[in-house]
Amino acid sequence: MAGPRAYLDYNASAPLLPAARAAVVAALEVTANPSSVHSEGRAARKIIEDARRDVAALVGAKPEHVVLTSGATEAATTLLSPDWRMGRGAVRMSRLYVTEADHPCVLNGGRFPADRVTRIGVDANGIVDLAALEAALAVHDKSEGLPLVAIHAANNETGVIQPMRAIAELVKAAGGVLVLDAVQAVGRIPLDMSEGYADYLILSSHKIGGPKGAGAIVGQADLMMPAPLVSGGGQEKGHRGGTENLPAIAGFGAAARAALAGLAETNEVRAMRGRLEETVLRLVPDAEIFGKAVERLANTTFFAIPGVKAETAQIAFDLAGVALSAGSACSSGKVGPSHVLKAMGFADNLGALRVSIGRQTSEADVEKFETALAALLSRRTDRTRAA
Repeated sequence: MAGPRAYLDYNASAPLLPAARAAVVAALEVTANPSSVHSEGRAARKIIEDARRDVAALVGAKPEHVVLTSGATEAATTLLSPDWRMGRGAVRMSRLYVTEADHPCVLNGGRFPADRVTRIGVDANGIVDLAALEAALAVHDKSEGLPLVAIHAANNETGVIQPMRAIAELVKAAGGVLVLDAVQAVGRIPLDMSEGYADYLILSSHKIGGPKGAGAIVGQADLMMPAPLVSGGGQEKGHRGGTENLPAIAGFGAAARAALAGLAETNEVRAMRGRLEETVLRLVPDAEIFGKAVERLANTTFFAIPGVKAETAQIAFDLAGVALSAGSACSSGKVGPSHVLKAMGFADNLGALRVSIGRQTSEADVEKFETALAALLSRRTDRTRAA
């Protein structure tokens, strides 16, 4: 199909914002090490601290409670550890609780051994089974250590938003620690750490229009932190060693500023998603839109077309100039059954397509999707008649 391509895969990676690009380019001109004490080093340090403040402001946190990382996977692996410290003392997390629908970087358990990870189910809409979580926490043996709970705030495939406050109440009552994977939620729904619904957040730069290679751990406080995953020269107050990736961090900060300002535009994105879903249901009345009965991110649609394999449809859309995903893009481009749909009780072989959009998505992008979907369905009908 002629004309510009339509990029509808924001949950995999949002397009780099102009402000983030400009911040990256400007930071590339700063040659000094941020740990150096001379004027050049202090200039580099200022870029980092300005970005830290911007990231903190996006989620209502204090800048001193933000630990900058290379991305969300590093942040998750750092937090999902049995070994924590409070001051000079050690704190033990004896078991990790995750959901069956979590992103693989959480689902795989981080630094916990497999026999110390408990997976909690979700219902047909993808909402965590609160009763099962409460029951699991009730029998947790606190003599061995604290329970650590890690759950996505919003699902990367379906966009379904978890009941964060209810989860936090259960974890607090059990004396546990709650980590929220906020990678997809941040910048799309308001998040405010001052409201106390999480002890730690996991963030990613490139999901909000920043460059790849930057992320963050954001805490309510920094009195208790996991043992470092990356040790070295004491950067990030000893929580994450290694010379900071100055350009990526600068871009992350710029993207965080833009994301905070853009929260007011959620209704526009939701209206565009509504048009997309109306098109899907008009052309495919028996299509399944997953999670549609519960609160979802305004930008995400995850749907299945009966009789059409997801990978076949994805290729057809790509050839028609539309970039979207068959599930998540977290497995080196591998297309296969969705563990999220399996967790929700759907058949293992059910394939689905994810359309995820953003503030930069245009009417022309939506029209290109509609045309490509109609062409795909036309070919399906022709094959059915031929058979």
